[in-house]
Amino acid sequence: MTIQTQLNDGTPVCIRRVRPEDEARLKEGIARLSPQSRYLRFFSGMREAPPQVLRALASADGHDHIAWGALRSDLADTPALGVVHAFRDADDPEAAEYSVAVIDEYHGRGLARLLTAVLLLDCAREGLERFTVHILPENRPALALARSLGAEGVGHEGGVSVLEIDIAEALAALRAEPDVPGLAAVFEQFGEQV
Repeated sequence: MTIQTQLNDGTPVCIRRVRPEDEARLKEGIARLSPQSRYLRFFSGMREAPPQVLRALASADGHDHIAWGALRSDLADTPALGVVHAFRDADDPEAAEYSVAVIDEYHGRGLARLLTAVLLLDCAREGLERFTVHILPENRPALALARSLGAEGVGHEGGVSVLEIDIAEALAALRAEPDVPGLAAVFEQFGEQV
């Protein structure tokens, strides 16, 4: 499935499943993150992800590891603009760890919200009921996104906030958002109404 939609500023994007051949694109996208964004996302200042991490990020199976990425649909050879992952919890098959990353020049344009909507819809189809997300307390945009989806704090681990998101509640919150132009196309592709 490929979803053609747009960011808040009208920029056309294509959201599709991450594939193994996207490994180089993911590597380039991580390299394009600012040092601050890499730290906030990966909790480290690494310039590039180790090969085994890239391989794991690009090896989504659509059930235990669900991943979607966004590309500009009007530009050829565009790097990954953003990517979202859910890794199913081996001990709790109805839960998954959620993460999202967007390259800096696309921050504040609604891409993380669109990617998250796609992931939530896909995960609901795969029988997942909730996400766990780990966010550094200084990552205010990520905390704001999680809270807008109904996230509740469930603890702290090593200075990192741990929040839980109920997938059905998060989808209801997204349906209630009137000012995100690209969301309608996302819900429509999954056969759902906003």
